[in-house]
Amino acid sequence: GWRETGQFHSCTSHMQRAVGMYGNFIKKVGDYSTGAGQTILPYVIGSTEVYAQATTWPHILEHCDTLIWWSNDPMKNSQVGWQCETHDCYDYYAQLKEKIAKKEIKVISVDPVISQTQNYLGCEHQYVNPQTDVAFMLALAYTLYDEKLYDKSFMETYTLGFEDFLPYLLGKGEDKTAKTPEWAEPICGIKADEIQKFARMLAKGRTMMIFGWSIQRQLHGEQPYWMAVVLASMLGKIGLPGGGISFSHQYSGVGTPYSNAAGPGGFPRNVDEGQVPVWNNTDFKGYSSIIPVARWIDAIMEPGKKIQYNGSQVVLPDIKMMVFSGCNPWNHHQDRNRMKEAFRKLQTVVNIDYTWTPTCRFSDIVLPACTQFERNDIDQFGTYSTAGVLAMHKLVDPLFQSKTDFQIFTELCERFGKSKEYTRGMTEMEWVKQLYNDCRAANKDKYPMPEFNEFWQQGLAPFKTDQSMVSHAAFREDPEINPLGTPSGFIEIYSRKIARYKYPYCQGHPMWFEKNERSHGGPKSDKYPLWLQSCHPPKRLHSQMCDSEKFRETYAVKGREPVHLNPDDAKAR
Repeated sequence: GWRETGQFHSCTSHMQRAVGMYGNFIKKVGDYSTGAGQTILPYVIGSTEVYAQATTWPHILEHCDTLIWWSNDPMKNSQVGWQCETHDCYDYYAQLKEKIAKKEIKVISVDPVISQTQNYLGCEHQYVNPQTDVAFMLALAYTLYDEKLYDKSFMETYTLGFEDFLPYLLGKGEDKTAKTPEWAEPICGIKADEIQKFARMLAKGRTMMIFGWSIQRQLHGEQPYWMAVVLASMLGKIGLPGGGISFSHQYSGVGTPYSNAAGPGGFPRNVDEGQVPVWNNTDFKGYSSIIPVARWIDAIMEPGKKIQYNGSQVVLPDIKMMVFSGCNPWNHHQDRNRMKEAFRKLQTVVNIDYTWTPTCRFSDIVLPACTQFERNDIDQFGTYSTAGVLAMHKLVDPLFQSKTDFQIFTELCERFGKSKEYTRGMTEMEWVKQLYNDCRAANKDKYPMPEFNEFWQQGLAPFKTDQSMVSHAAFREDPEINPLGTPSGFIEIYSRKIARYKYPYCQGHPMWFEKNERSHGGPKSDKYPLWLQSCHPPKRLHSQMCDSEKFRETYAVKGREPVHLNPDDAKAR
């Protein structure tokens, strides 16, 4: 699952280490948040990008002429962070709002709905039909090429494969369909002349596009991100201050100035080197030992099924038992009815959590964990700014029958004689002190930190956050000396490696694939005129605190999650 605040008491690390002490288990690759994006982008631009620090806000505010929030709502989503957040990014949103009011920067939100960010900033809105961003971007690329507005020099110097992509774009490929604004209009719901105007606007001055994660959470989710890189490359501003592309500015304060300090490490996730589990059986009986994260339901329902993932074949394993820790898949997985059927096939389900989630209700065994307020820990504050280290003092002892994850798994390991190896013979506070001292040693030259006892009493050890960066600047300065992590070292408009996979649904360059079902004139929209588009809730992280009646009263409608409906659709019903 996600995590509670605290480096030592990481539910994932404790569970994985303890289970690994007993035997081997099925592992996962990827995550629900950015599964398609983090898989495709290393082929295209050399890294996953979605969790990377990106161009810092002072550069954007000073140098950017046009900023595009594409399917992105940072005013809402920046509340969420991996560690203790400082929320400094909201100061920069306020500065951005001032610059918009003074007409010093043009900001447009590309989104099917008017977002919280648009309402706050007072910026412009460009509507697009849900799930049709690729068609819109293809038409923009066509206009840039047709009107000679694209940066030919950048494409020749920093990219590979544009000439292999052009036949598809211009209608000279297999489908014989030029991706003109007129072609895109009925798909994306934007008039052809408006698409042309949008393309011309992007080509003026220095443009930066910041893409949210929502558009890769769909069928063919690789295509929007790949096409986004193509579009940004054609504009030629990648690697310049206030220009280029980002896939992470809406998350955990990405873009705020930072320190170069080392943050504290965490409890070890894996078994220590040289140790072997009680049952050291590495025979997975022909099944794969690693599966894509969202395929576990498929594995339960169809063990032995062969699927393709990222150029490799995966044989879905025959799963009999599952252990969830700090994880509520009944909130974030797809198709509840299929999940019910799958859970009935499992022999044993164990859940470790501090709140009674739907996943707990479908479990055979529930081990109550305590909250972050009932244990000692340390954490970094500022996930990407690394603004310092925070002491987390226990406020009360664990209530009722709850225990820390460390205690839960220590007691489980005792039952098969591995508790000493699991804990390394250290207590909770000894671990906290060790993690702090390791961090202090790593920072001793540039960021001196006090002794542990002084730190624990003071409550924090701050670092100076005076560093800034421009994404892909080194690559732009010299692509030969500073290559990207792609096979060629350049931005790959066309990927020979992906083309060799011969996937019909993800070929050698970005393409528009019609969905199996889609609203606004897409397949099945005549039968189902209303479609539910789920997004991140505005007041909580996923399902956390969902069971608090007092909290739900602040947003629920008659005890239910609120649904937003267009007034025109509402009047018709």
